[in-house]
Order: sequence, then structure tokens, then C-alpha cells
Amino acid sequence: MQQEIHRRLRALPAVHEVVSRLEEQTEFSPFMTNERWLLRLTQCVRQVLQGARETIYHNHSGSFEEFEATLWPWIVNEVLKTLSRTESSLRRVINATGVVLHTNCGRALLAPDVARFVAEQAERYSNLELTIETGERGSRYTHVEELLCRLTGAEAAMVVNNNAAAVLLMMNTFALGKEVIVSRGELVEVGGSFRIPEVLKAGGAKLVEVGSTNKTWLKDYEAVIGPDTALLLKVHTSNYRVEGFTHAVSGAELVELGERLGVPVMEDLGSGSFFDGTSLGFPPEPTIKQTVKAGLSLVSFSGDKLLGGPQAGILVGKKSFVQRLRTNQLTRALRVDKLTLAALEATLRLYDNGGIEDIPVWRMLSAPLDTLHTAALELVTALQANPNIAVELQEDVSQVGGGAWPTVKLPTWVCAIRPKQGDIMDLEKFLRLGPIAILSRIHKDRVLIDVRTLLSGDFEEIIQRLGEWGEEVS
Repeated sequence: MQQEIHRRLRALPAVHEVVSRLEEQTEFSPFMTNERWLLRLTQCVRQVLQGARETIYHNHSGSFEEFEATLWPWIVNEVLKTLSRTESSLRRVINATGVVLHTNCGRALLAPDVARFVAEQAERYSNLELTIETGERGSRYTHVEELLCRLTGAEAAMVVNNNAAAVLLMMNTFALGKEVIVSRGELVEVGGSFRIPEVLKAGGAKLVEVGSTNKTWLKDYEAVIGPDTALLLKVHTSNYRVEGFTHAVSGAELVELGERLGVPVMEDLGSGSFFDGTSLGFPPEPTIKQTVKAGLSLVSFSGDKLLGGPQAGILVGKKSFVQRLRTNQLTRALRVDKLTLAALEATLRLYDNGGIEDIPVWRMLSAPLDTLHTAALELVTALQANPNIAVELQEDVSQVGGGAWPTVKLPTWVCAIRPKQGDIMDLEKFLRLGPIAILSRIHKDRVLIDVRTLLSGDFEEIIQRLGEWGEEVS
């Protein structure tokens, strides 16, 4: 066995030999135009040969003569595929994980009409900061402020580049060098190890913790309010749950205390939503409109989670507070560009027109179980013709993702795949490293394809790629 492995390894050509032969082939002529492309070609050849070595160690069945005869066509094909993948670092993937708001894959998908509007704004000039009626400079926030106020009931609104930036701006504007009171049970950490205490510190605020991890009472806040208190901050724990012996103070209760003692109250709502998910069977979560109605001075939330729009930190609240945010010099550093505003405006207009059926996030979250069953069965049926894999239909659960409804498990149907040859980890890697990366998940000894998060055209790509697995192991 070891002798056969070494024999095949010795048969692999050197990098310079492969590059030299490829230069003579017409399909590679577009990659020979300059030194940069030649360097890229060389890097791809190295990558392919390294992949060949790994394959030989894990799979060395069949005769050496057959291996030697198919080696060069295989190298040419793999180099071409690798070159096509390296033309752009940011590229399409197929999300077959069932995680709707997949942070690593860009979270919320934009609606097709929204994407078209963004593309239109990207290739044309616009009135980003121009008041067309007067010909004078205007504010970029006017394009979304009226919509946000109408949808949330707030007096004013503005947008920065993400929700952490929104919290940072609130702290720097209203609590620089002063105290901010937060419940210990709300000192959350979000993706990438960013923590509320550190964000407050970066904004210049002094954190004052009250209560305990599982219980905080109104009297805990009242006991520490003093002359250096700048504001009370409520942080919605959207990405985890503390259950059992618990108590938390509502935003409305904090507002009543704040008004009595002259201290503003603000809330980081996290995965804010315009839509009440209880009608779809989700646990109760405060909507943005309900939170604003409680009377808080400012409320911040994300644009690319349950809202279903672009990455953005949205701030809504009382006009005097929003105006102070706008005059902070940090606002310039944290402002959003025209493409983000275009995506946000177009998404908000979908809500303003009265429904969520055009928002991809909500379409995936609300997909009927029988529809998912039909789709998964269709995929399983198509794949059963592949002799190199065993396929079956299974019940499973999807996840919301993005820190929203962390305890919710969405019933779904999946296509469960087991390779008849090769390792389950090799199959997952094979799908992920294809011309279009297919992201799946592994459960026990199966690769699972969750149809909840598949889009138009994804079925065909998955079927084609798994057909190539047959070529890979044959």
C-alpha cells in the first residue's frame, strides 16, 4: 500500500512542468497576458498538486496505469476550476445549512427588487446629499428617515454602519466620561467577541452594573442613580436566554423611573423586527414599534437581521436626541454609503407597502413544512440516480441565526447523503471546495442538505457537483 502511494506521488509533475505545458494550451491563453496572471496560474497549480497529494493518501484504488492515464486531464480540469474560483475573493456560495441569517454568509439576503434598485444606484449618479427642489446640499438620512418614523412611530431617525456603531455613538454623545447603568444579565457578547462593556468603554462611558445574572429589579437601578449618571441602558438579550428563576425590568418601567429622576433611557434592541413573529408561531419578541412606544429616548437595532436589509445600525427615537447624534463628529466616521441607504430604503418600502412576503428572510422563516418536504423529496429523487452516494429523506431542524430566537428550532426536511466510497468529511469538503461553494452540515454519518435556505438554481448546482463526486471516487 505504501509502495503504491509513493509510486503515484512520484508520478506527479513538478509545478514548473505543469505551468510550461499549460502555457501551450489555448484554453489557458487568457491567463498568460501579464505577469500577475502567470503568478496566479502558478499558485493555482501548486494548490491543485497539493490537493492531488492529499487525494492519493486517502484514495489510491484502481490500477496505476489508469491513474497515470487520467492524471493530466484531471490536472487541467482542476486548474481551470481553481482559476475560475480565484478571479474574485468574494463570491457566491450555496447555503444548504438551514441557518437563515448565516453571519458567515452575509446574514440577510436582499429582495430581488431591492438588489436591482441598489445596482441602479451603483452605476448612476444620485441625489444622495442633494435637495433637488432647491439645488442645495441636503442630508443623506432624509431618504430613509420618513419611512423609519412611519414604520416605528418614532419622531426622528438616522443610520450608521452597524448596531455596535449605533451603541458607540449613543455612548459617546450622551455619556462621555459619565456613568451608564446596565443590568448584569444584559452584558451580552455578540459575534466576533465584541462585548457591550467594551463598546461602552470605547464610547467613553463608565459602566455601572446592577442586579445579578438572572435577576434585576427596578430598585437596583434606582439605588445607584446619582449626579454622574448619564443614562439607563437596556440591552435586549436576543442571542441567548436565561430561563427559570429570573426577573428583568421592562423598558417601560425604566422610562417611568428615568422620567421621575431626570435620566434618559436607551435600548440596544439587537435583532430588531418590524414584524410580530408570534403569528408564525415564534416566541414573543418586542417589535421595534412596541419598543419605541414605551417612550425610550433612543432605540438602536440591526438592519441585516430580522429586518431583512443591509448591514446598518438604525437609531430611532426622540427628535432632540437624534439631532444631538447628528452633530457628533463620530457620525462622519460611522456614516453609511449610498448603496447601504439604497438597500435600506428599498427594503423599508416593501414593509411600507404592507407585507413581508417579499422579504427573503421572512419567506424562509415562514416556509410551510409541507413545501419543504416536497422540495427535499424532489432533491432526494434526483440524487438517487447517483450510484456513488446513498440518499434519504429525513426530518431535522433549521436555525434562525444572527443571534435571533436562539432557542427556536424550525422543523424542516433535509436530504441526507452518505458516500458509498470515501469519508463523510471528504464529501463535505468536496462540496465546499467546488466551483460554487456548497455549505452543508454533518450529523452523525450523513451530510445534510437543508432545503429551507436553498434558492432558485441551487438544486441544479448541487446535483451537478454530487455527480462529479462520482467521477472523483471512480
